[in-house]
Amino acid sequence: MSPTHTESLLRKHLPEISVDYCLDLWKRYPFVLQLKKSRTTRVGDFCMRQGSAPIITLNQDLSPFLFLVTYIHEFSHHAVWMVYGRKPLPHGKEWKLAFKTFMEPIMGMNIFPPDLQARLSHHLVNPKASSFSDQKLTALFRKYDQQWAETLILQQIAEGQTFRIKSRVFRKGKKRRTRFECVELRTGRLYLVPADLPITEFPPPES
Repeated sequence: MSPTHTESLLRKHLPEISVDYCLDLWKRYPFVLQLKKSRTTRVGDFCMRQGSAPIITLNQDLSPFLFLVTYIHEFSHHAVWMVYGRKPLPHGKEWKLAFKTFMEPIMGMNIFPPDLQARLSHHLVNPKASSFSDQKLTALFRKYDQQWAETLILQQIAEGQTFRIKSRVFRKGKKRRTRFECVELRTGRLYLVPADLPITEFPPPES
């Protein structure tokens, strides 16, 4: 992937002030950047296979703020791989240090609104495997994401209510920390579903 193509993708999806810095990271440890359609279970990932170029994928529908943080999250995996290989745990101390280090310049660019900046600072004290593990941080990302204005998430519906994820229908149960016990009606199987997962009402509201 050429610098020109990478820069074009970054300029389209990142806050403008962060583009040069993120492009410099790519130049330090080049990788293939791919954009994907919205994925329910992930917003980005890093993949490294023997004999192939490293690949970072990001969902193309992310808001600029979330795209930026996810880009740094996945690049940190890439940087750890380049230095240590397979040895470190995926979100172990090496990754935590890399993520905090690469986020530090971003945090000094006055990119984020004050409330999101403050919550990110709190998150970076001990970064989790997913920023969505921090519900307050997730809520702030969505506060500044226009597409979420009319999105229904699991925690907004009542216990016992049915809902749909793609073609599967569930009934919402008790809460366990950041997830809810939900039974799939067709199979009777119990799943732990993230509280902030986007869902569709079922049955749909009458028009």
